[in-house]
Amino acid sequence: MNRLAGEPSAYLRQHAHNPVDWQPFDDAAFAEAVARDVPIFLSVGYAACHWCHVMAGESFQDPAIGAYLLQHFVSIKVDREERPDVDDAYMAATQALSGQGGWPMSVFLTPAGKAFYAGTYFAPEPRSGQPSFRQVLTAVQEAWTERRDLVEETASDLAASLSQPLWQVRATVLSPAVDLGNERGTERGTERESERGTARSSEWAAAAELAVSAMVQAEDRVHGGFGQAPKFPPTPALEFLMRHAASASPSAHVACGMAGRTLGAMVRSAVFDRLGGGFARYSVSADWSEPHYEKMLYDNAGLLPALVHWIRLAGSGAPDAGRDAPSIRGGVPLGLPPGVAPLGVAEARDAVRATVSWLMAEMRLPGGAFASSLDADTVIDGLHYEGASYRWTRAELDAAAATAALGPELAAEAAVMLGVAPVGSHPLHAGRALTEAEQAVFEQLKPALLAARADRVMPARDDKVVASWNAMLMGALAEAAMVLEEPSWLRAAAKLGEYLMQVHWDGQLSRVSHDGHARGIKGLLEDYAACANGYLTLYAATGDTRWFDFAGELVGAAERDFIADGIVLNHAESGGPESGGPASGAPASGGSVAGSAGGLQGSRFADPFDNATASGVALLAQAFTSWAAYTGSAHHRELAESMVAGVPELARRAPRSAGGLLSVAAALAAGPVELAVVGPAGADRAALVRTAWESAVPGMVIAVWDGDGEAPVPLLVGRGGAHTPLAFVCRNFSCALPVSTPGELLALLT
Repeated sequence: MNRLAGEPSAYLRQHAHNPVDWQPFDDAAFAEAVARDVPIFLSVGYAACHWCHVMAGESFQDPAIGAYLLQHFVSIKVDREERPDVDDAYMAATQALSGQGGWPMSVFLTPAGKAFYAGTYFAPEPRSGQPSFRQVLTAVQEAWTERRDLVEETASDLAASLSQPLWQVRATVLSPAVDLGNERGTERGTERESERGTARSSEWAAAAELAVSAMVQAEDRVHGGFGQAPKFPPTPALEFLMRHAASASPSAHVACGMAGRTLGAMVRSAVFDRLGGGFARYSVSADWSEPHYEKMLYDNAGLLPALVHWIRLAGSGAPDAGRDAPSIRGGVPLGLPPGVAPLGVAEARDAVRATVSWLMAEMRLPGGAFASSLDADTVIDGLHYEGASYRWTRAELDAAAATAALGPELAAEAAVMLGVAPVGSHPLHAGRALTEAEQAVFEQLKPALLAARADRVMPARDDKVVASWNAMLMGALAEAAMVLEEPSWLRAAAKLGEYLMQVHWDGQLSRVSHDGHARGIKGLLEDYAACANGYLTLYAATGDTRWFDFAGELVGAAERDFIADGIVLNHAESGGPESGGPASGAPASGGSVAGSAGGLQGSRFADPFDNATASGVALLAQAFTSWAAYTGSAHHRELAESMVAGVPELARRAPRSAGGLLSVAAALAAGPVELAVVGPAGADRAALVRTAWESAVPGMVIAVWDGDGEAPVPLLVGRGGAHTPLAFVCRNFSCALPVSTPGELLALLT
């Protein structure tokens, strides 16, 4: 019996009517495999996945395939976004067995949960030297019945190799933090500590230089971005490049140029929805002209702050971006081919506003949280068409131009400008910055295009709420609100903060919720760490100490649950069905059948390398860094420093995948700067706060207070009572004299 109909996951419900007897990833499914002594077919995907839909239509809707699976296997479906621990563990196995990975992921397991054969998409017929899905099923079934000993040996050997961390990230656990009161930070200000800090900063600086040099070699100077097709947004690497660009490093201008060119290429490309806002998952082509059309919350929650940080960096006088590349002001250096111009500040502001508008209009759910994704496919008359909602024929563009009264000549210019060729259908792809005149034509055409698109069938939305992605967006909205002076965005961030606190927290954090109810597994490392960071940013923007206090709870829980024996873990050790979540009963990560048998051991240890977002290790190190800056906790500072100790080796091995930890190292090297703005509310204090939010200083923490009564956070202790607003700037264990004007503050932050 197919057991997916009652599941809250949109992806699982998409398969509820397949003629395959799908089961969710739970004890009952594994128990059946043990009782029947048959292997497990594990299929992993997500709701917005185009090739998942293709394989479903070709194979999982086939009654003959369904009957064969029922006879010889127990079939399990997993939503990778709800169970990233399962996805991570079996992706490691898939890559080890097949040399590649992706979704849909197809893995064959012993009843104990150990993988022995794996792949990704299998076509219904043999193709390009690859077997058909039916051939794979037959071969696996024959191997299970005729060569069982070899299968079991392969599975055990692989499970053993995956039970060790690919990369150990050790955190030195010290004694509990000391309440430093008015003497915050002084016990660390010794000569020995200063020398150790200088040595660490030197190591981090060398690692940053190495990473920048490697990224220069990988940059696509013609189209922007790094590497060739397929081309993904390098979001964590962009954050590192911008933090490095704000430093005094000799290569700051190089980092600035790469960040600006990459952002410029993406914003002017088909990957960015020029009409509706928001970024697609990646580009199939090297020139960013052909998107893979799903829109993921995590991509946009990461690229939104990247754009905001570029506005701050470029607007505050970025370090001579023109010395090695086309600068913000234009121009091509001698000896280099014409390439991508860095993103302009006005372009970045427009992209931020468009992205937030899309998030509010298409992704926001009742209660203030945000959905996970929009599908890559548009379903028309039961058939899936990738990107159909976003593509335009020349005839459709001409019709919109006629509605906008552009005239044939301007319509032809618009088609060329937007990359809509006479034959076929195309996404809008300018591929360059529009001139002022071209932008005016597009603005005239845009309402007609939006009206035409409103009549189309649009992609389905996956309404599950993922804690980490929503927390990332919460912080991004708060920061964008302060930099672009949009109070409504800050209210949306606070509403989201209320949702996560009320729905996802019950003494522990739930990873997902549906329709306002939490269920499923306990939050993973990235959930706890991202929420801690998000609430600290929300506190900085609002001054509401509820957010600060809750961030402290999350920091404490993360330290308690995700650091064991000096190693950072991906999920808490307290497994078992009873710890699945406040409202569920689903097994927690690492617990129950698969976990106890070793099937999930590959996901136990935290991976320091980034993926689409910064690694959970980097997110937690950032949370510890910020918490230490606010509270003076030497303990959490040391934890953060120990977690980035491996940065030099990470930068050597995979610099583009180490952006998260490199960013934390940049913040630690910069102090991070601790800024307290104290005094009565009004224009003078607002001007100081505005100057702070416009600064590109890496990892700065901000606390604002009227100065009356008891200081709400340790950073503000001893700084009340001022009749005139003052700004206190501290870094590296020392504080400057307070200042009262934006100019004086800017000088301290530069």
